[in-house]
Amino acid sequence: MDSALPGRAISLLKTAVFFVLVPGTFAGYIPYRMLARRGMWTMPEWGVRSAAGALLIVLGIAGLAWCGWHFAIRGRGTPAPFDPPRRLVVLGLYRFVRNPMYVSVATILIGESLFFSSYALLGYLLACWVFIHLVVVLYEEPTLREEFGEGYEEYCKQVPRWLPRLRIRDLRGYRPPSRQQCMSRLKPRPTRPSWTRAMR
Repeated sequence: MDSALPGRAISLLKTAVFFVLVPGTFAGYIPYRMLARRGMWTMPEWGVRSAAGALLIVLGIAGLAWCGWHFAIRGRGTPAPFDPPRRLVVLGLYRFVRNPMYVSVATILIGESLFFSSYALLGYLLACWVFIHLVVVLYEEPTLREEFGEGYEEYCKQVPRWLPRLRIRDLRGYRPPSRQQCMSRLKPRPTRPSWTRAMR
């Protein structure tokens, strides 16, 4: 039996809790409150717009689940800042965009705005996007550069921050990191000495 299985299972559980509390709040509870306050929390008539919205919501949720799986299994951590991955995650959707979780949440919000025909949700998305962009640029990226060094610098050169490389002509000259390359760039998080050890 793989000795790492219990740790990975715990990481998956903590990631699921994080998704319920954080993306669930920003992409679920807050939009619900906004729509309910305006009397728009009702099932719309099915059409092209509502079908497109439902599809985007499903794709966004699937993207979050995929990223969460890689964080827990490959990164051996969670998306939470207080329990980050021990390894740099550059697999799955991270091969095409550096922040696929945020892109997935934005996809869900766009889908909800289409499904419920709500311009208010688009305004809410814009406000969230400005805040998230500042967090990424001013905090997350400097932290990752400090922790993972040249591996993260090279990753940033190959993969865009927000707009995924999806078109074929963009991918022709682009070679996403292989699994072996990913693992060769990873390094464990530095362990902090305990107060007990320091007292000794």
